[in-house]
Amino acid sequence: MDVIVIGGGITGVATAYQLRAAGHRVCVIERHATVAQGATYGHGGTILPTTLDVWFGPTFMQQRRAERSGVVSAYGFNAGARDFVKRIAKLREPNEFGHQFDALRPLIERSRDELAEIEARFGFEFEQRNGVLQLIRSQAEWDLARPAVDLLRVHEIPHHILTAAECSAHEHAVPADPPFASGVLLEHERVGNCPLFTKLLRQALDLQDGVQFLHGRAVTGIRVDPQRAAVELGPRDGEAANAREVDVMQADAIVVAAGAGSLALLDKVGVKLPFHPLRMHTLVAPIAHEECVPHSTVVDAVKRITITRMNHRLRIAGGAVLQPADQTGKPLPEKLTEEALALLGEAARDWIPGAAKISAALPWEGVTLLSPDGLPAVGTTSHKRLFVNVGHGPTGWGLACGSAKVVADLVTGDSPAVPEHTLKALQPGRFKR
Repeated sequence: MDVIVIGGGITGVATAYQLRAAGHRVCVIERHATVAQGATYGHGGTILPTTLDVWFGPTFMQQRRAERSGVVSAYGFNAGARDFVKRIAKLREPNEFGHQFDALRPLIERSRDELAEIEARFGFEFEQRNGVLQLIRSQAEWDLARPAVDLLRVHEIPHHILTAAECSAHEHAVPADPPFASGVLLEHERVGNCPLFTKLLRQALDLQDGVQFLHGRAVTGIRVDPQRAAVELGPRDGEAANAREVDVMQADAIVVAAGAGSLALLDKVGVKLPFHPLRMHTLVAPIAHEECVPHSTVVDAVKRITITRMNHRLRIAGGAVLQPADQTGKPLPEKLTEEALALLGEAARDWIPGAAKISAALPWEGVTLLSPDGLPAVGTTSHKRLFVNVGHGPTGWGLACGSAKVVADLVTGDSPAVPEHTLKALQPGRFKR
């Protein structure tokens, strides 16, 4: 079949890879001049999430004060934003949290297998390495995080619970003073450079027949009917919108994988997802003192701020700002940006003092989607030729490799290699219930 993939981030490129591997002809449409320019560009590096990494559960937005929770909540919430906060707050309850992670776990393992296949096939080097150290500041935070730590054991995820002294002994960059509560070492969990991986995978696809990348064109609309599907394309750069008729590209199927841009496109064809945009921030800082740089990736477990070495720089990612959805297209108020970036700088000074030259760091801001139940939307819609692959959240970019395989199987008509309860938990239509 001919399949159009909307979006050139990690999810769109991974989807194109899996569709081509299934024998389909693919065209990826990306509004930027190259791939990996949206949320993919600022990713913190964690490849697959554990119970401590997912953006839902007992510690997520638990505290009211932004400096403690790691999420800056903007004033002026509308009904949609308030409903989102209420719905995701239900997953703080341990049983609800465990049930939801149970549904996500098979996708994590499917993603691990698919990523391993890609690495074995192409031998990519994308600054990948093992070792994540989750750090917990206080006993109160440890009490909040305990259900997530308990689930590590339930799901047999290898880990070690460390005292503060053991954390500092394992990772020399983490100071024992001022004191903190404890840490969780995940030796086998990996991190990597998400935009680099995306570009490498795109380069591999460029060498194959049957894959096309169309850059610099925005999709302005989707057309679907029982016999055919099509997308409407906006004008090329420098071309007046009213200078010509609308360009239409037809296909047998369409996969929407355009991140935050997916919501408006889907809404036009009656597919409504109650996902909420998060403004994410990243500081890319030069290394100040090599001897202070951590060997592992260091994560502030409750604030969900990730500190990862990538080549000759440190990437400090997190600082989420939760806003009303109708504010996403507007510049973030300077005060909120400063507050979010301050969280990142404080985390670097607290956990890896002397390692990063924060004063010379380059800031980045982007938008990612988060669902009210913490899970992405992956699968078919009410239109049989329209598929969705969005909402993986701020962590675990490797999930895209597994969800792309699920979508490719569904487009082909095969049964995806994940359990039925996971498919139901991921399907875009689940919010109608």
